[in-house]
Amino acid sequence: MAGFDDRKKGQEGKFAHDQEMEFKVMVRRNKLLGLWVAELLGKTGADAEAYAKEVIISDMEEKGDEDVFRKVRGDLDAANVEMSDHRVRRQMEELLASAREQIAAGN
Repeated sequence: MAGFDDRKKGQEGKFAHDQEMEFKVMVRRNKLLGLWVAELLGKTGADAEAYAKEVIISDMEEKGDEDVFRKVRGDLDAANVEMSDHRVRRQMEELLASAREQIAAGN
């Protein structure tokens, strides 16, 4: 019975760790996305960092990526920056892969 309990605790610990890592990856992806969009909007320095934080916070509205997409899409549209939905979503995917690599490397 002790072996079963140990295995159960190990699986619960792994699940918690995996969830924490996924959260960190998504926060990193959203920051990278925010910095990318900030550059397109002509923001630099502290303004770019502040915008990236807005993008990170926008991900707390609902599960999934649609809240983040709506945020950046709306901001790009408001600034008259021409960018297709496909390009924004593709950038999100590419930055997700970059974020996973960075987090895995301990950066």
